[in-house]
Amino acid sequence: MNATLVIGGTGTTGRRVAAGLREQGVAVRVGGRRAPVPFEWTDPATWDRALDGVGAVYVVPLDGATLTGPLVERAVRHGVERVVLLSARGIDAPEFAAADAPLARTHLFGERAVRESGVTWTILRPTWFAQNFSEGFFRDAVRAAEIRLPAGEGAAAFVDAGDIAAVAVAALTGDGHGGQVYELSGPRPLTMAEAAAEIGAATGRDVRYVPVEPDAFVAELVTAGWPPADAADHAAAVAALRDGLDAPVSDGVRRALGRQPRSFAEFVAAADWPG
Repeated sequence: MNATLVIGGTGTTGRRVAAGLREQGVAVRVGGRRAPVPFEWTDPATWDRALDGVGAVYVVPLDGATLTGPLVERAVRHGVERVVLLSARGIDAPEFAAADAPLARTHLFGERAVRESGVTWTILRPTWFAQNFSEGFFRDAVRAAEIRLPAGEGAAAFVDAGDIAAVAVAALTGDGHGGQVYELSGPRPLTMAEAAAEIGAATGRDVRYVPVEPDAFVAELVTAGWPPADAADHAAAVAALRDGLDAPVSDGVRRALGRQPRSFAEFVAAADWPG
């Protein structure tokens, strides 16, 4: 049986996808620079060996790059028959981000590439990951018990990465998912203050959300050592949350899996919180 290549297989969604595939008895090849069969986005010389003998690919693209297209072309030449792409909510909506923004270009070019690949494809468009609080962008802030963001009173229907992975596994192994674009969210929106309160209640800490102005947020990140361009991109990403664009609840989890998505409370109860 051909293997399934999971690019980004040690990341937030990738390692969950790999685990879900293994539970179903699927042979998994983890794509990463330190993997037994190395894969590195910026070294196309590693791609052929990683794709050899692969029938399906889960693609977590390289942020800010437009390499998904060349990779998908290479995959098709190797006989890959199914591609599942991790994209992002609102990537084709100008109110979320300018089309020439680096992250928007990554996803727009990637989506076009899989649609035009000639193989079975599925696109996942999740909103903010709930796991950003426990293992991602906001982890250090949770540890410090103060989440400082230019998010105002905006809300997001945070989606559990386990649900993203479950949809990816279904699309990689089952029927009926070809040509589908799954918009993925949790079951209800929460403001950052509400999310902080739920985390605080679960961890026994006084976790607070502190709204800050975008310019002040960028300045804080730069002072902390972030490159100015990266700090500005991070602030821009939060703008959609501040404007309420991430609040709508999507039906992708239900359509793909036939069940409701996990709630933020379920995520909080199960998460491994930083010490």
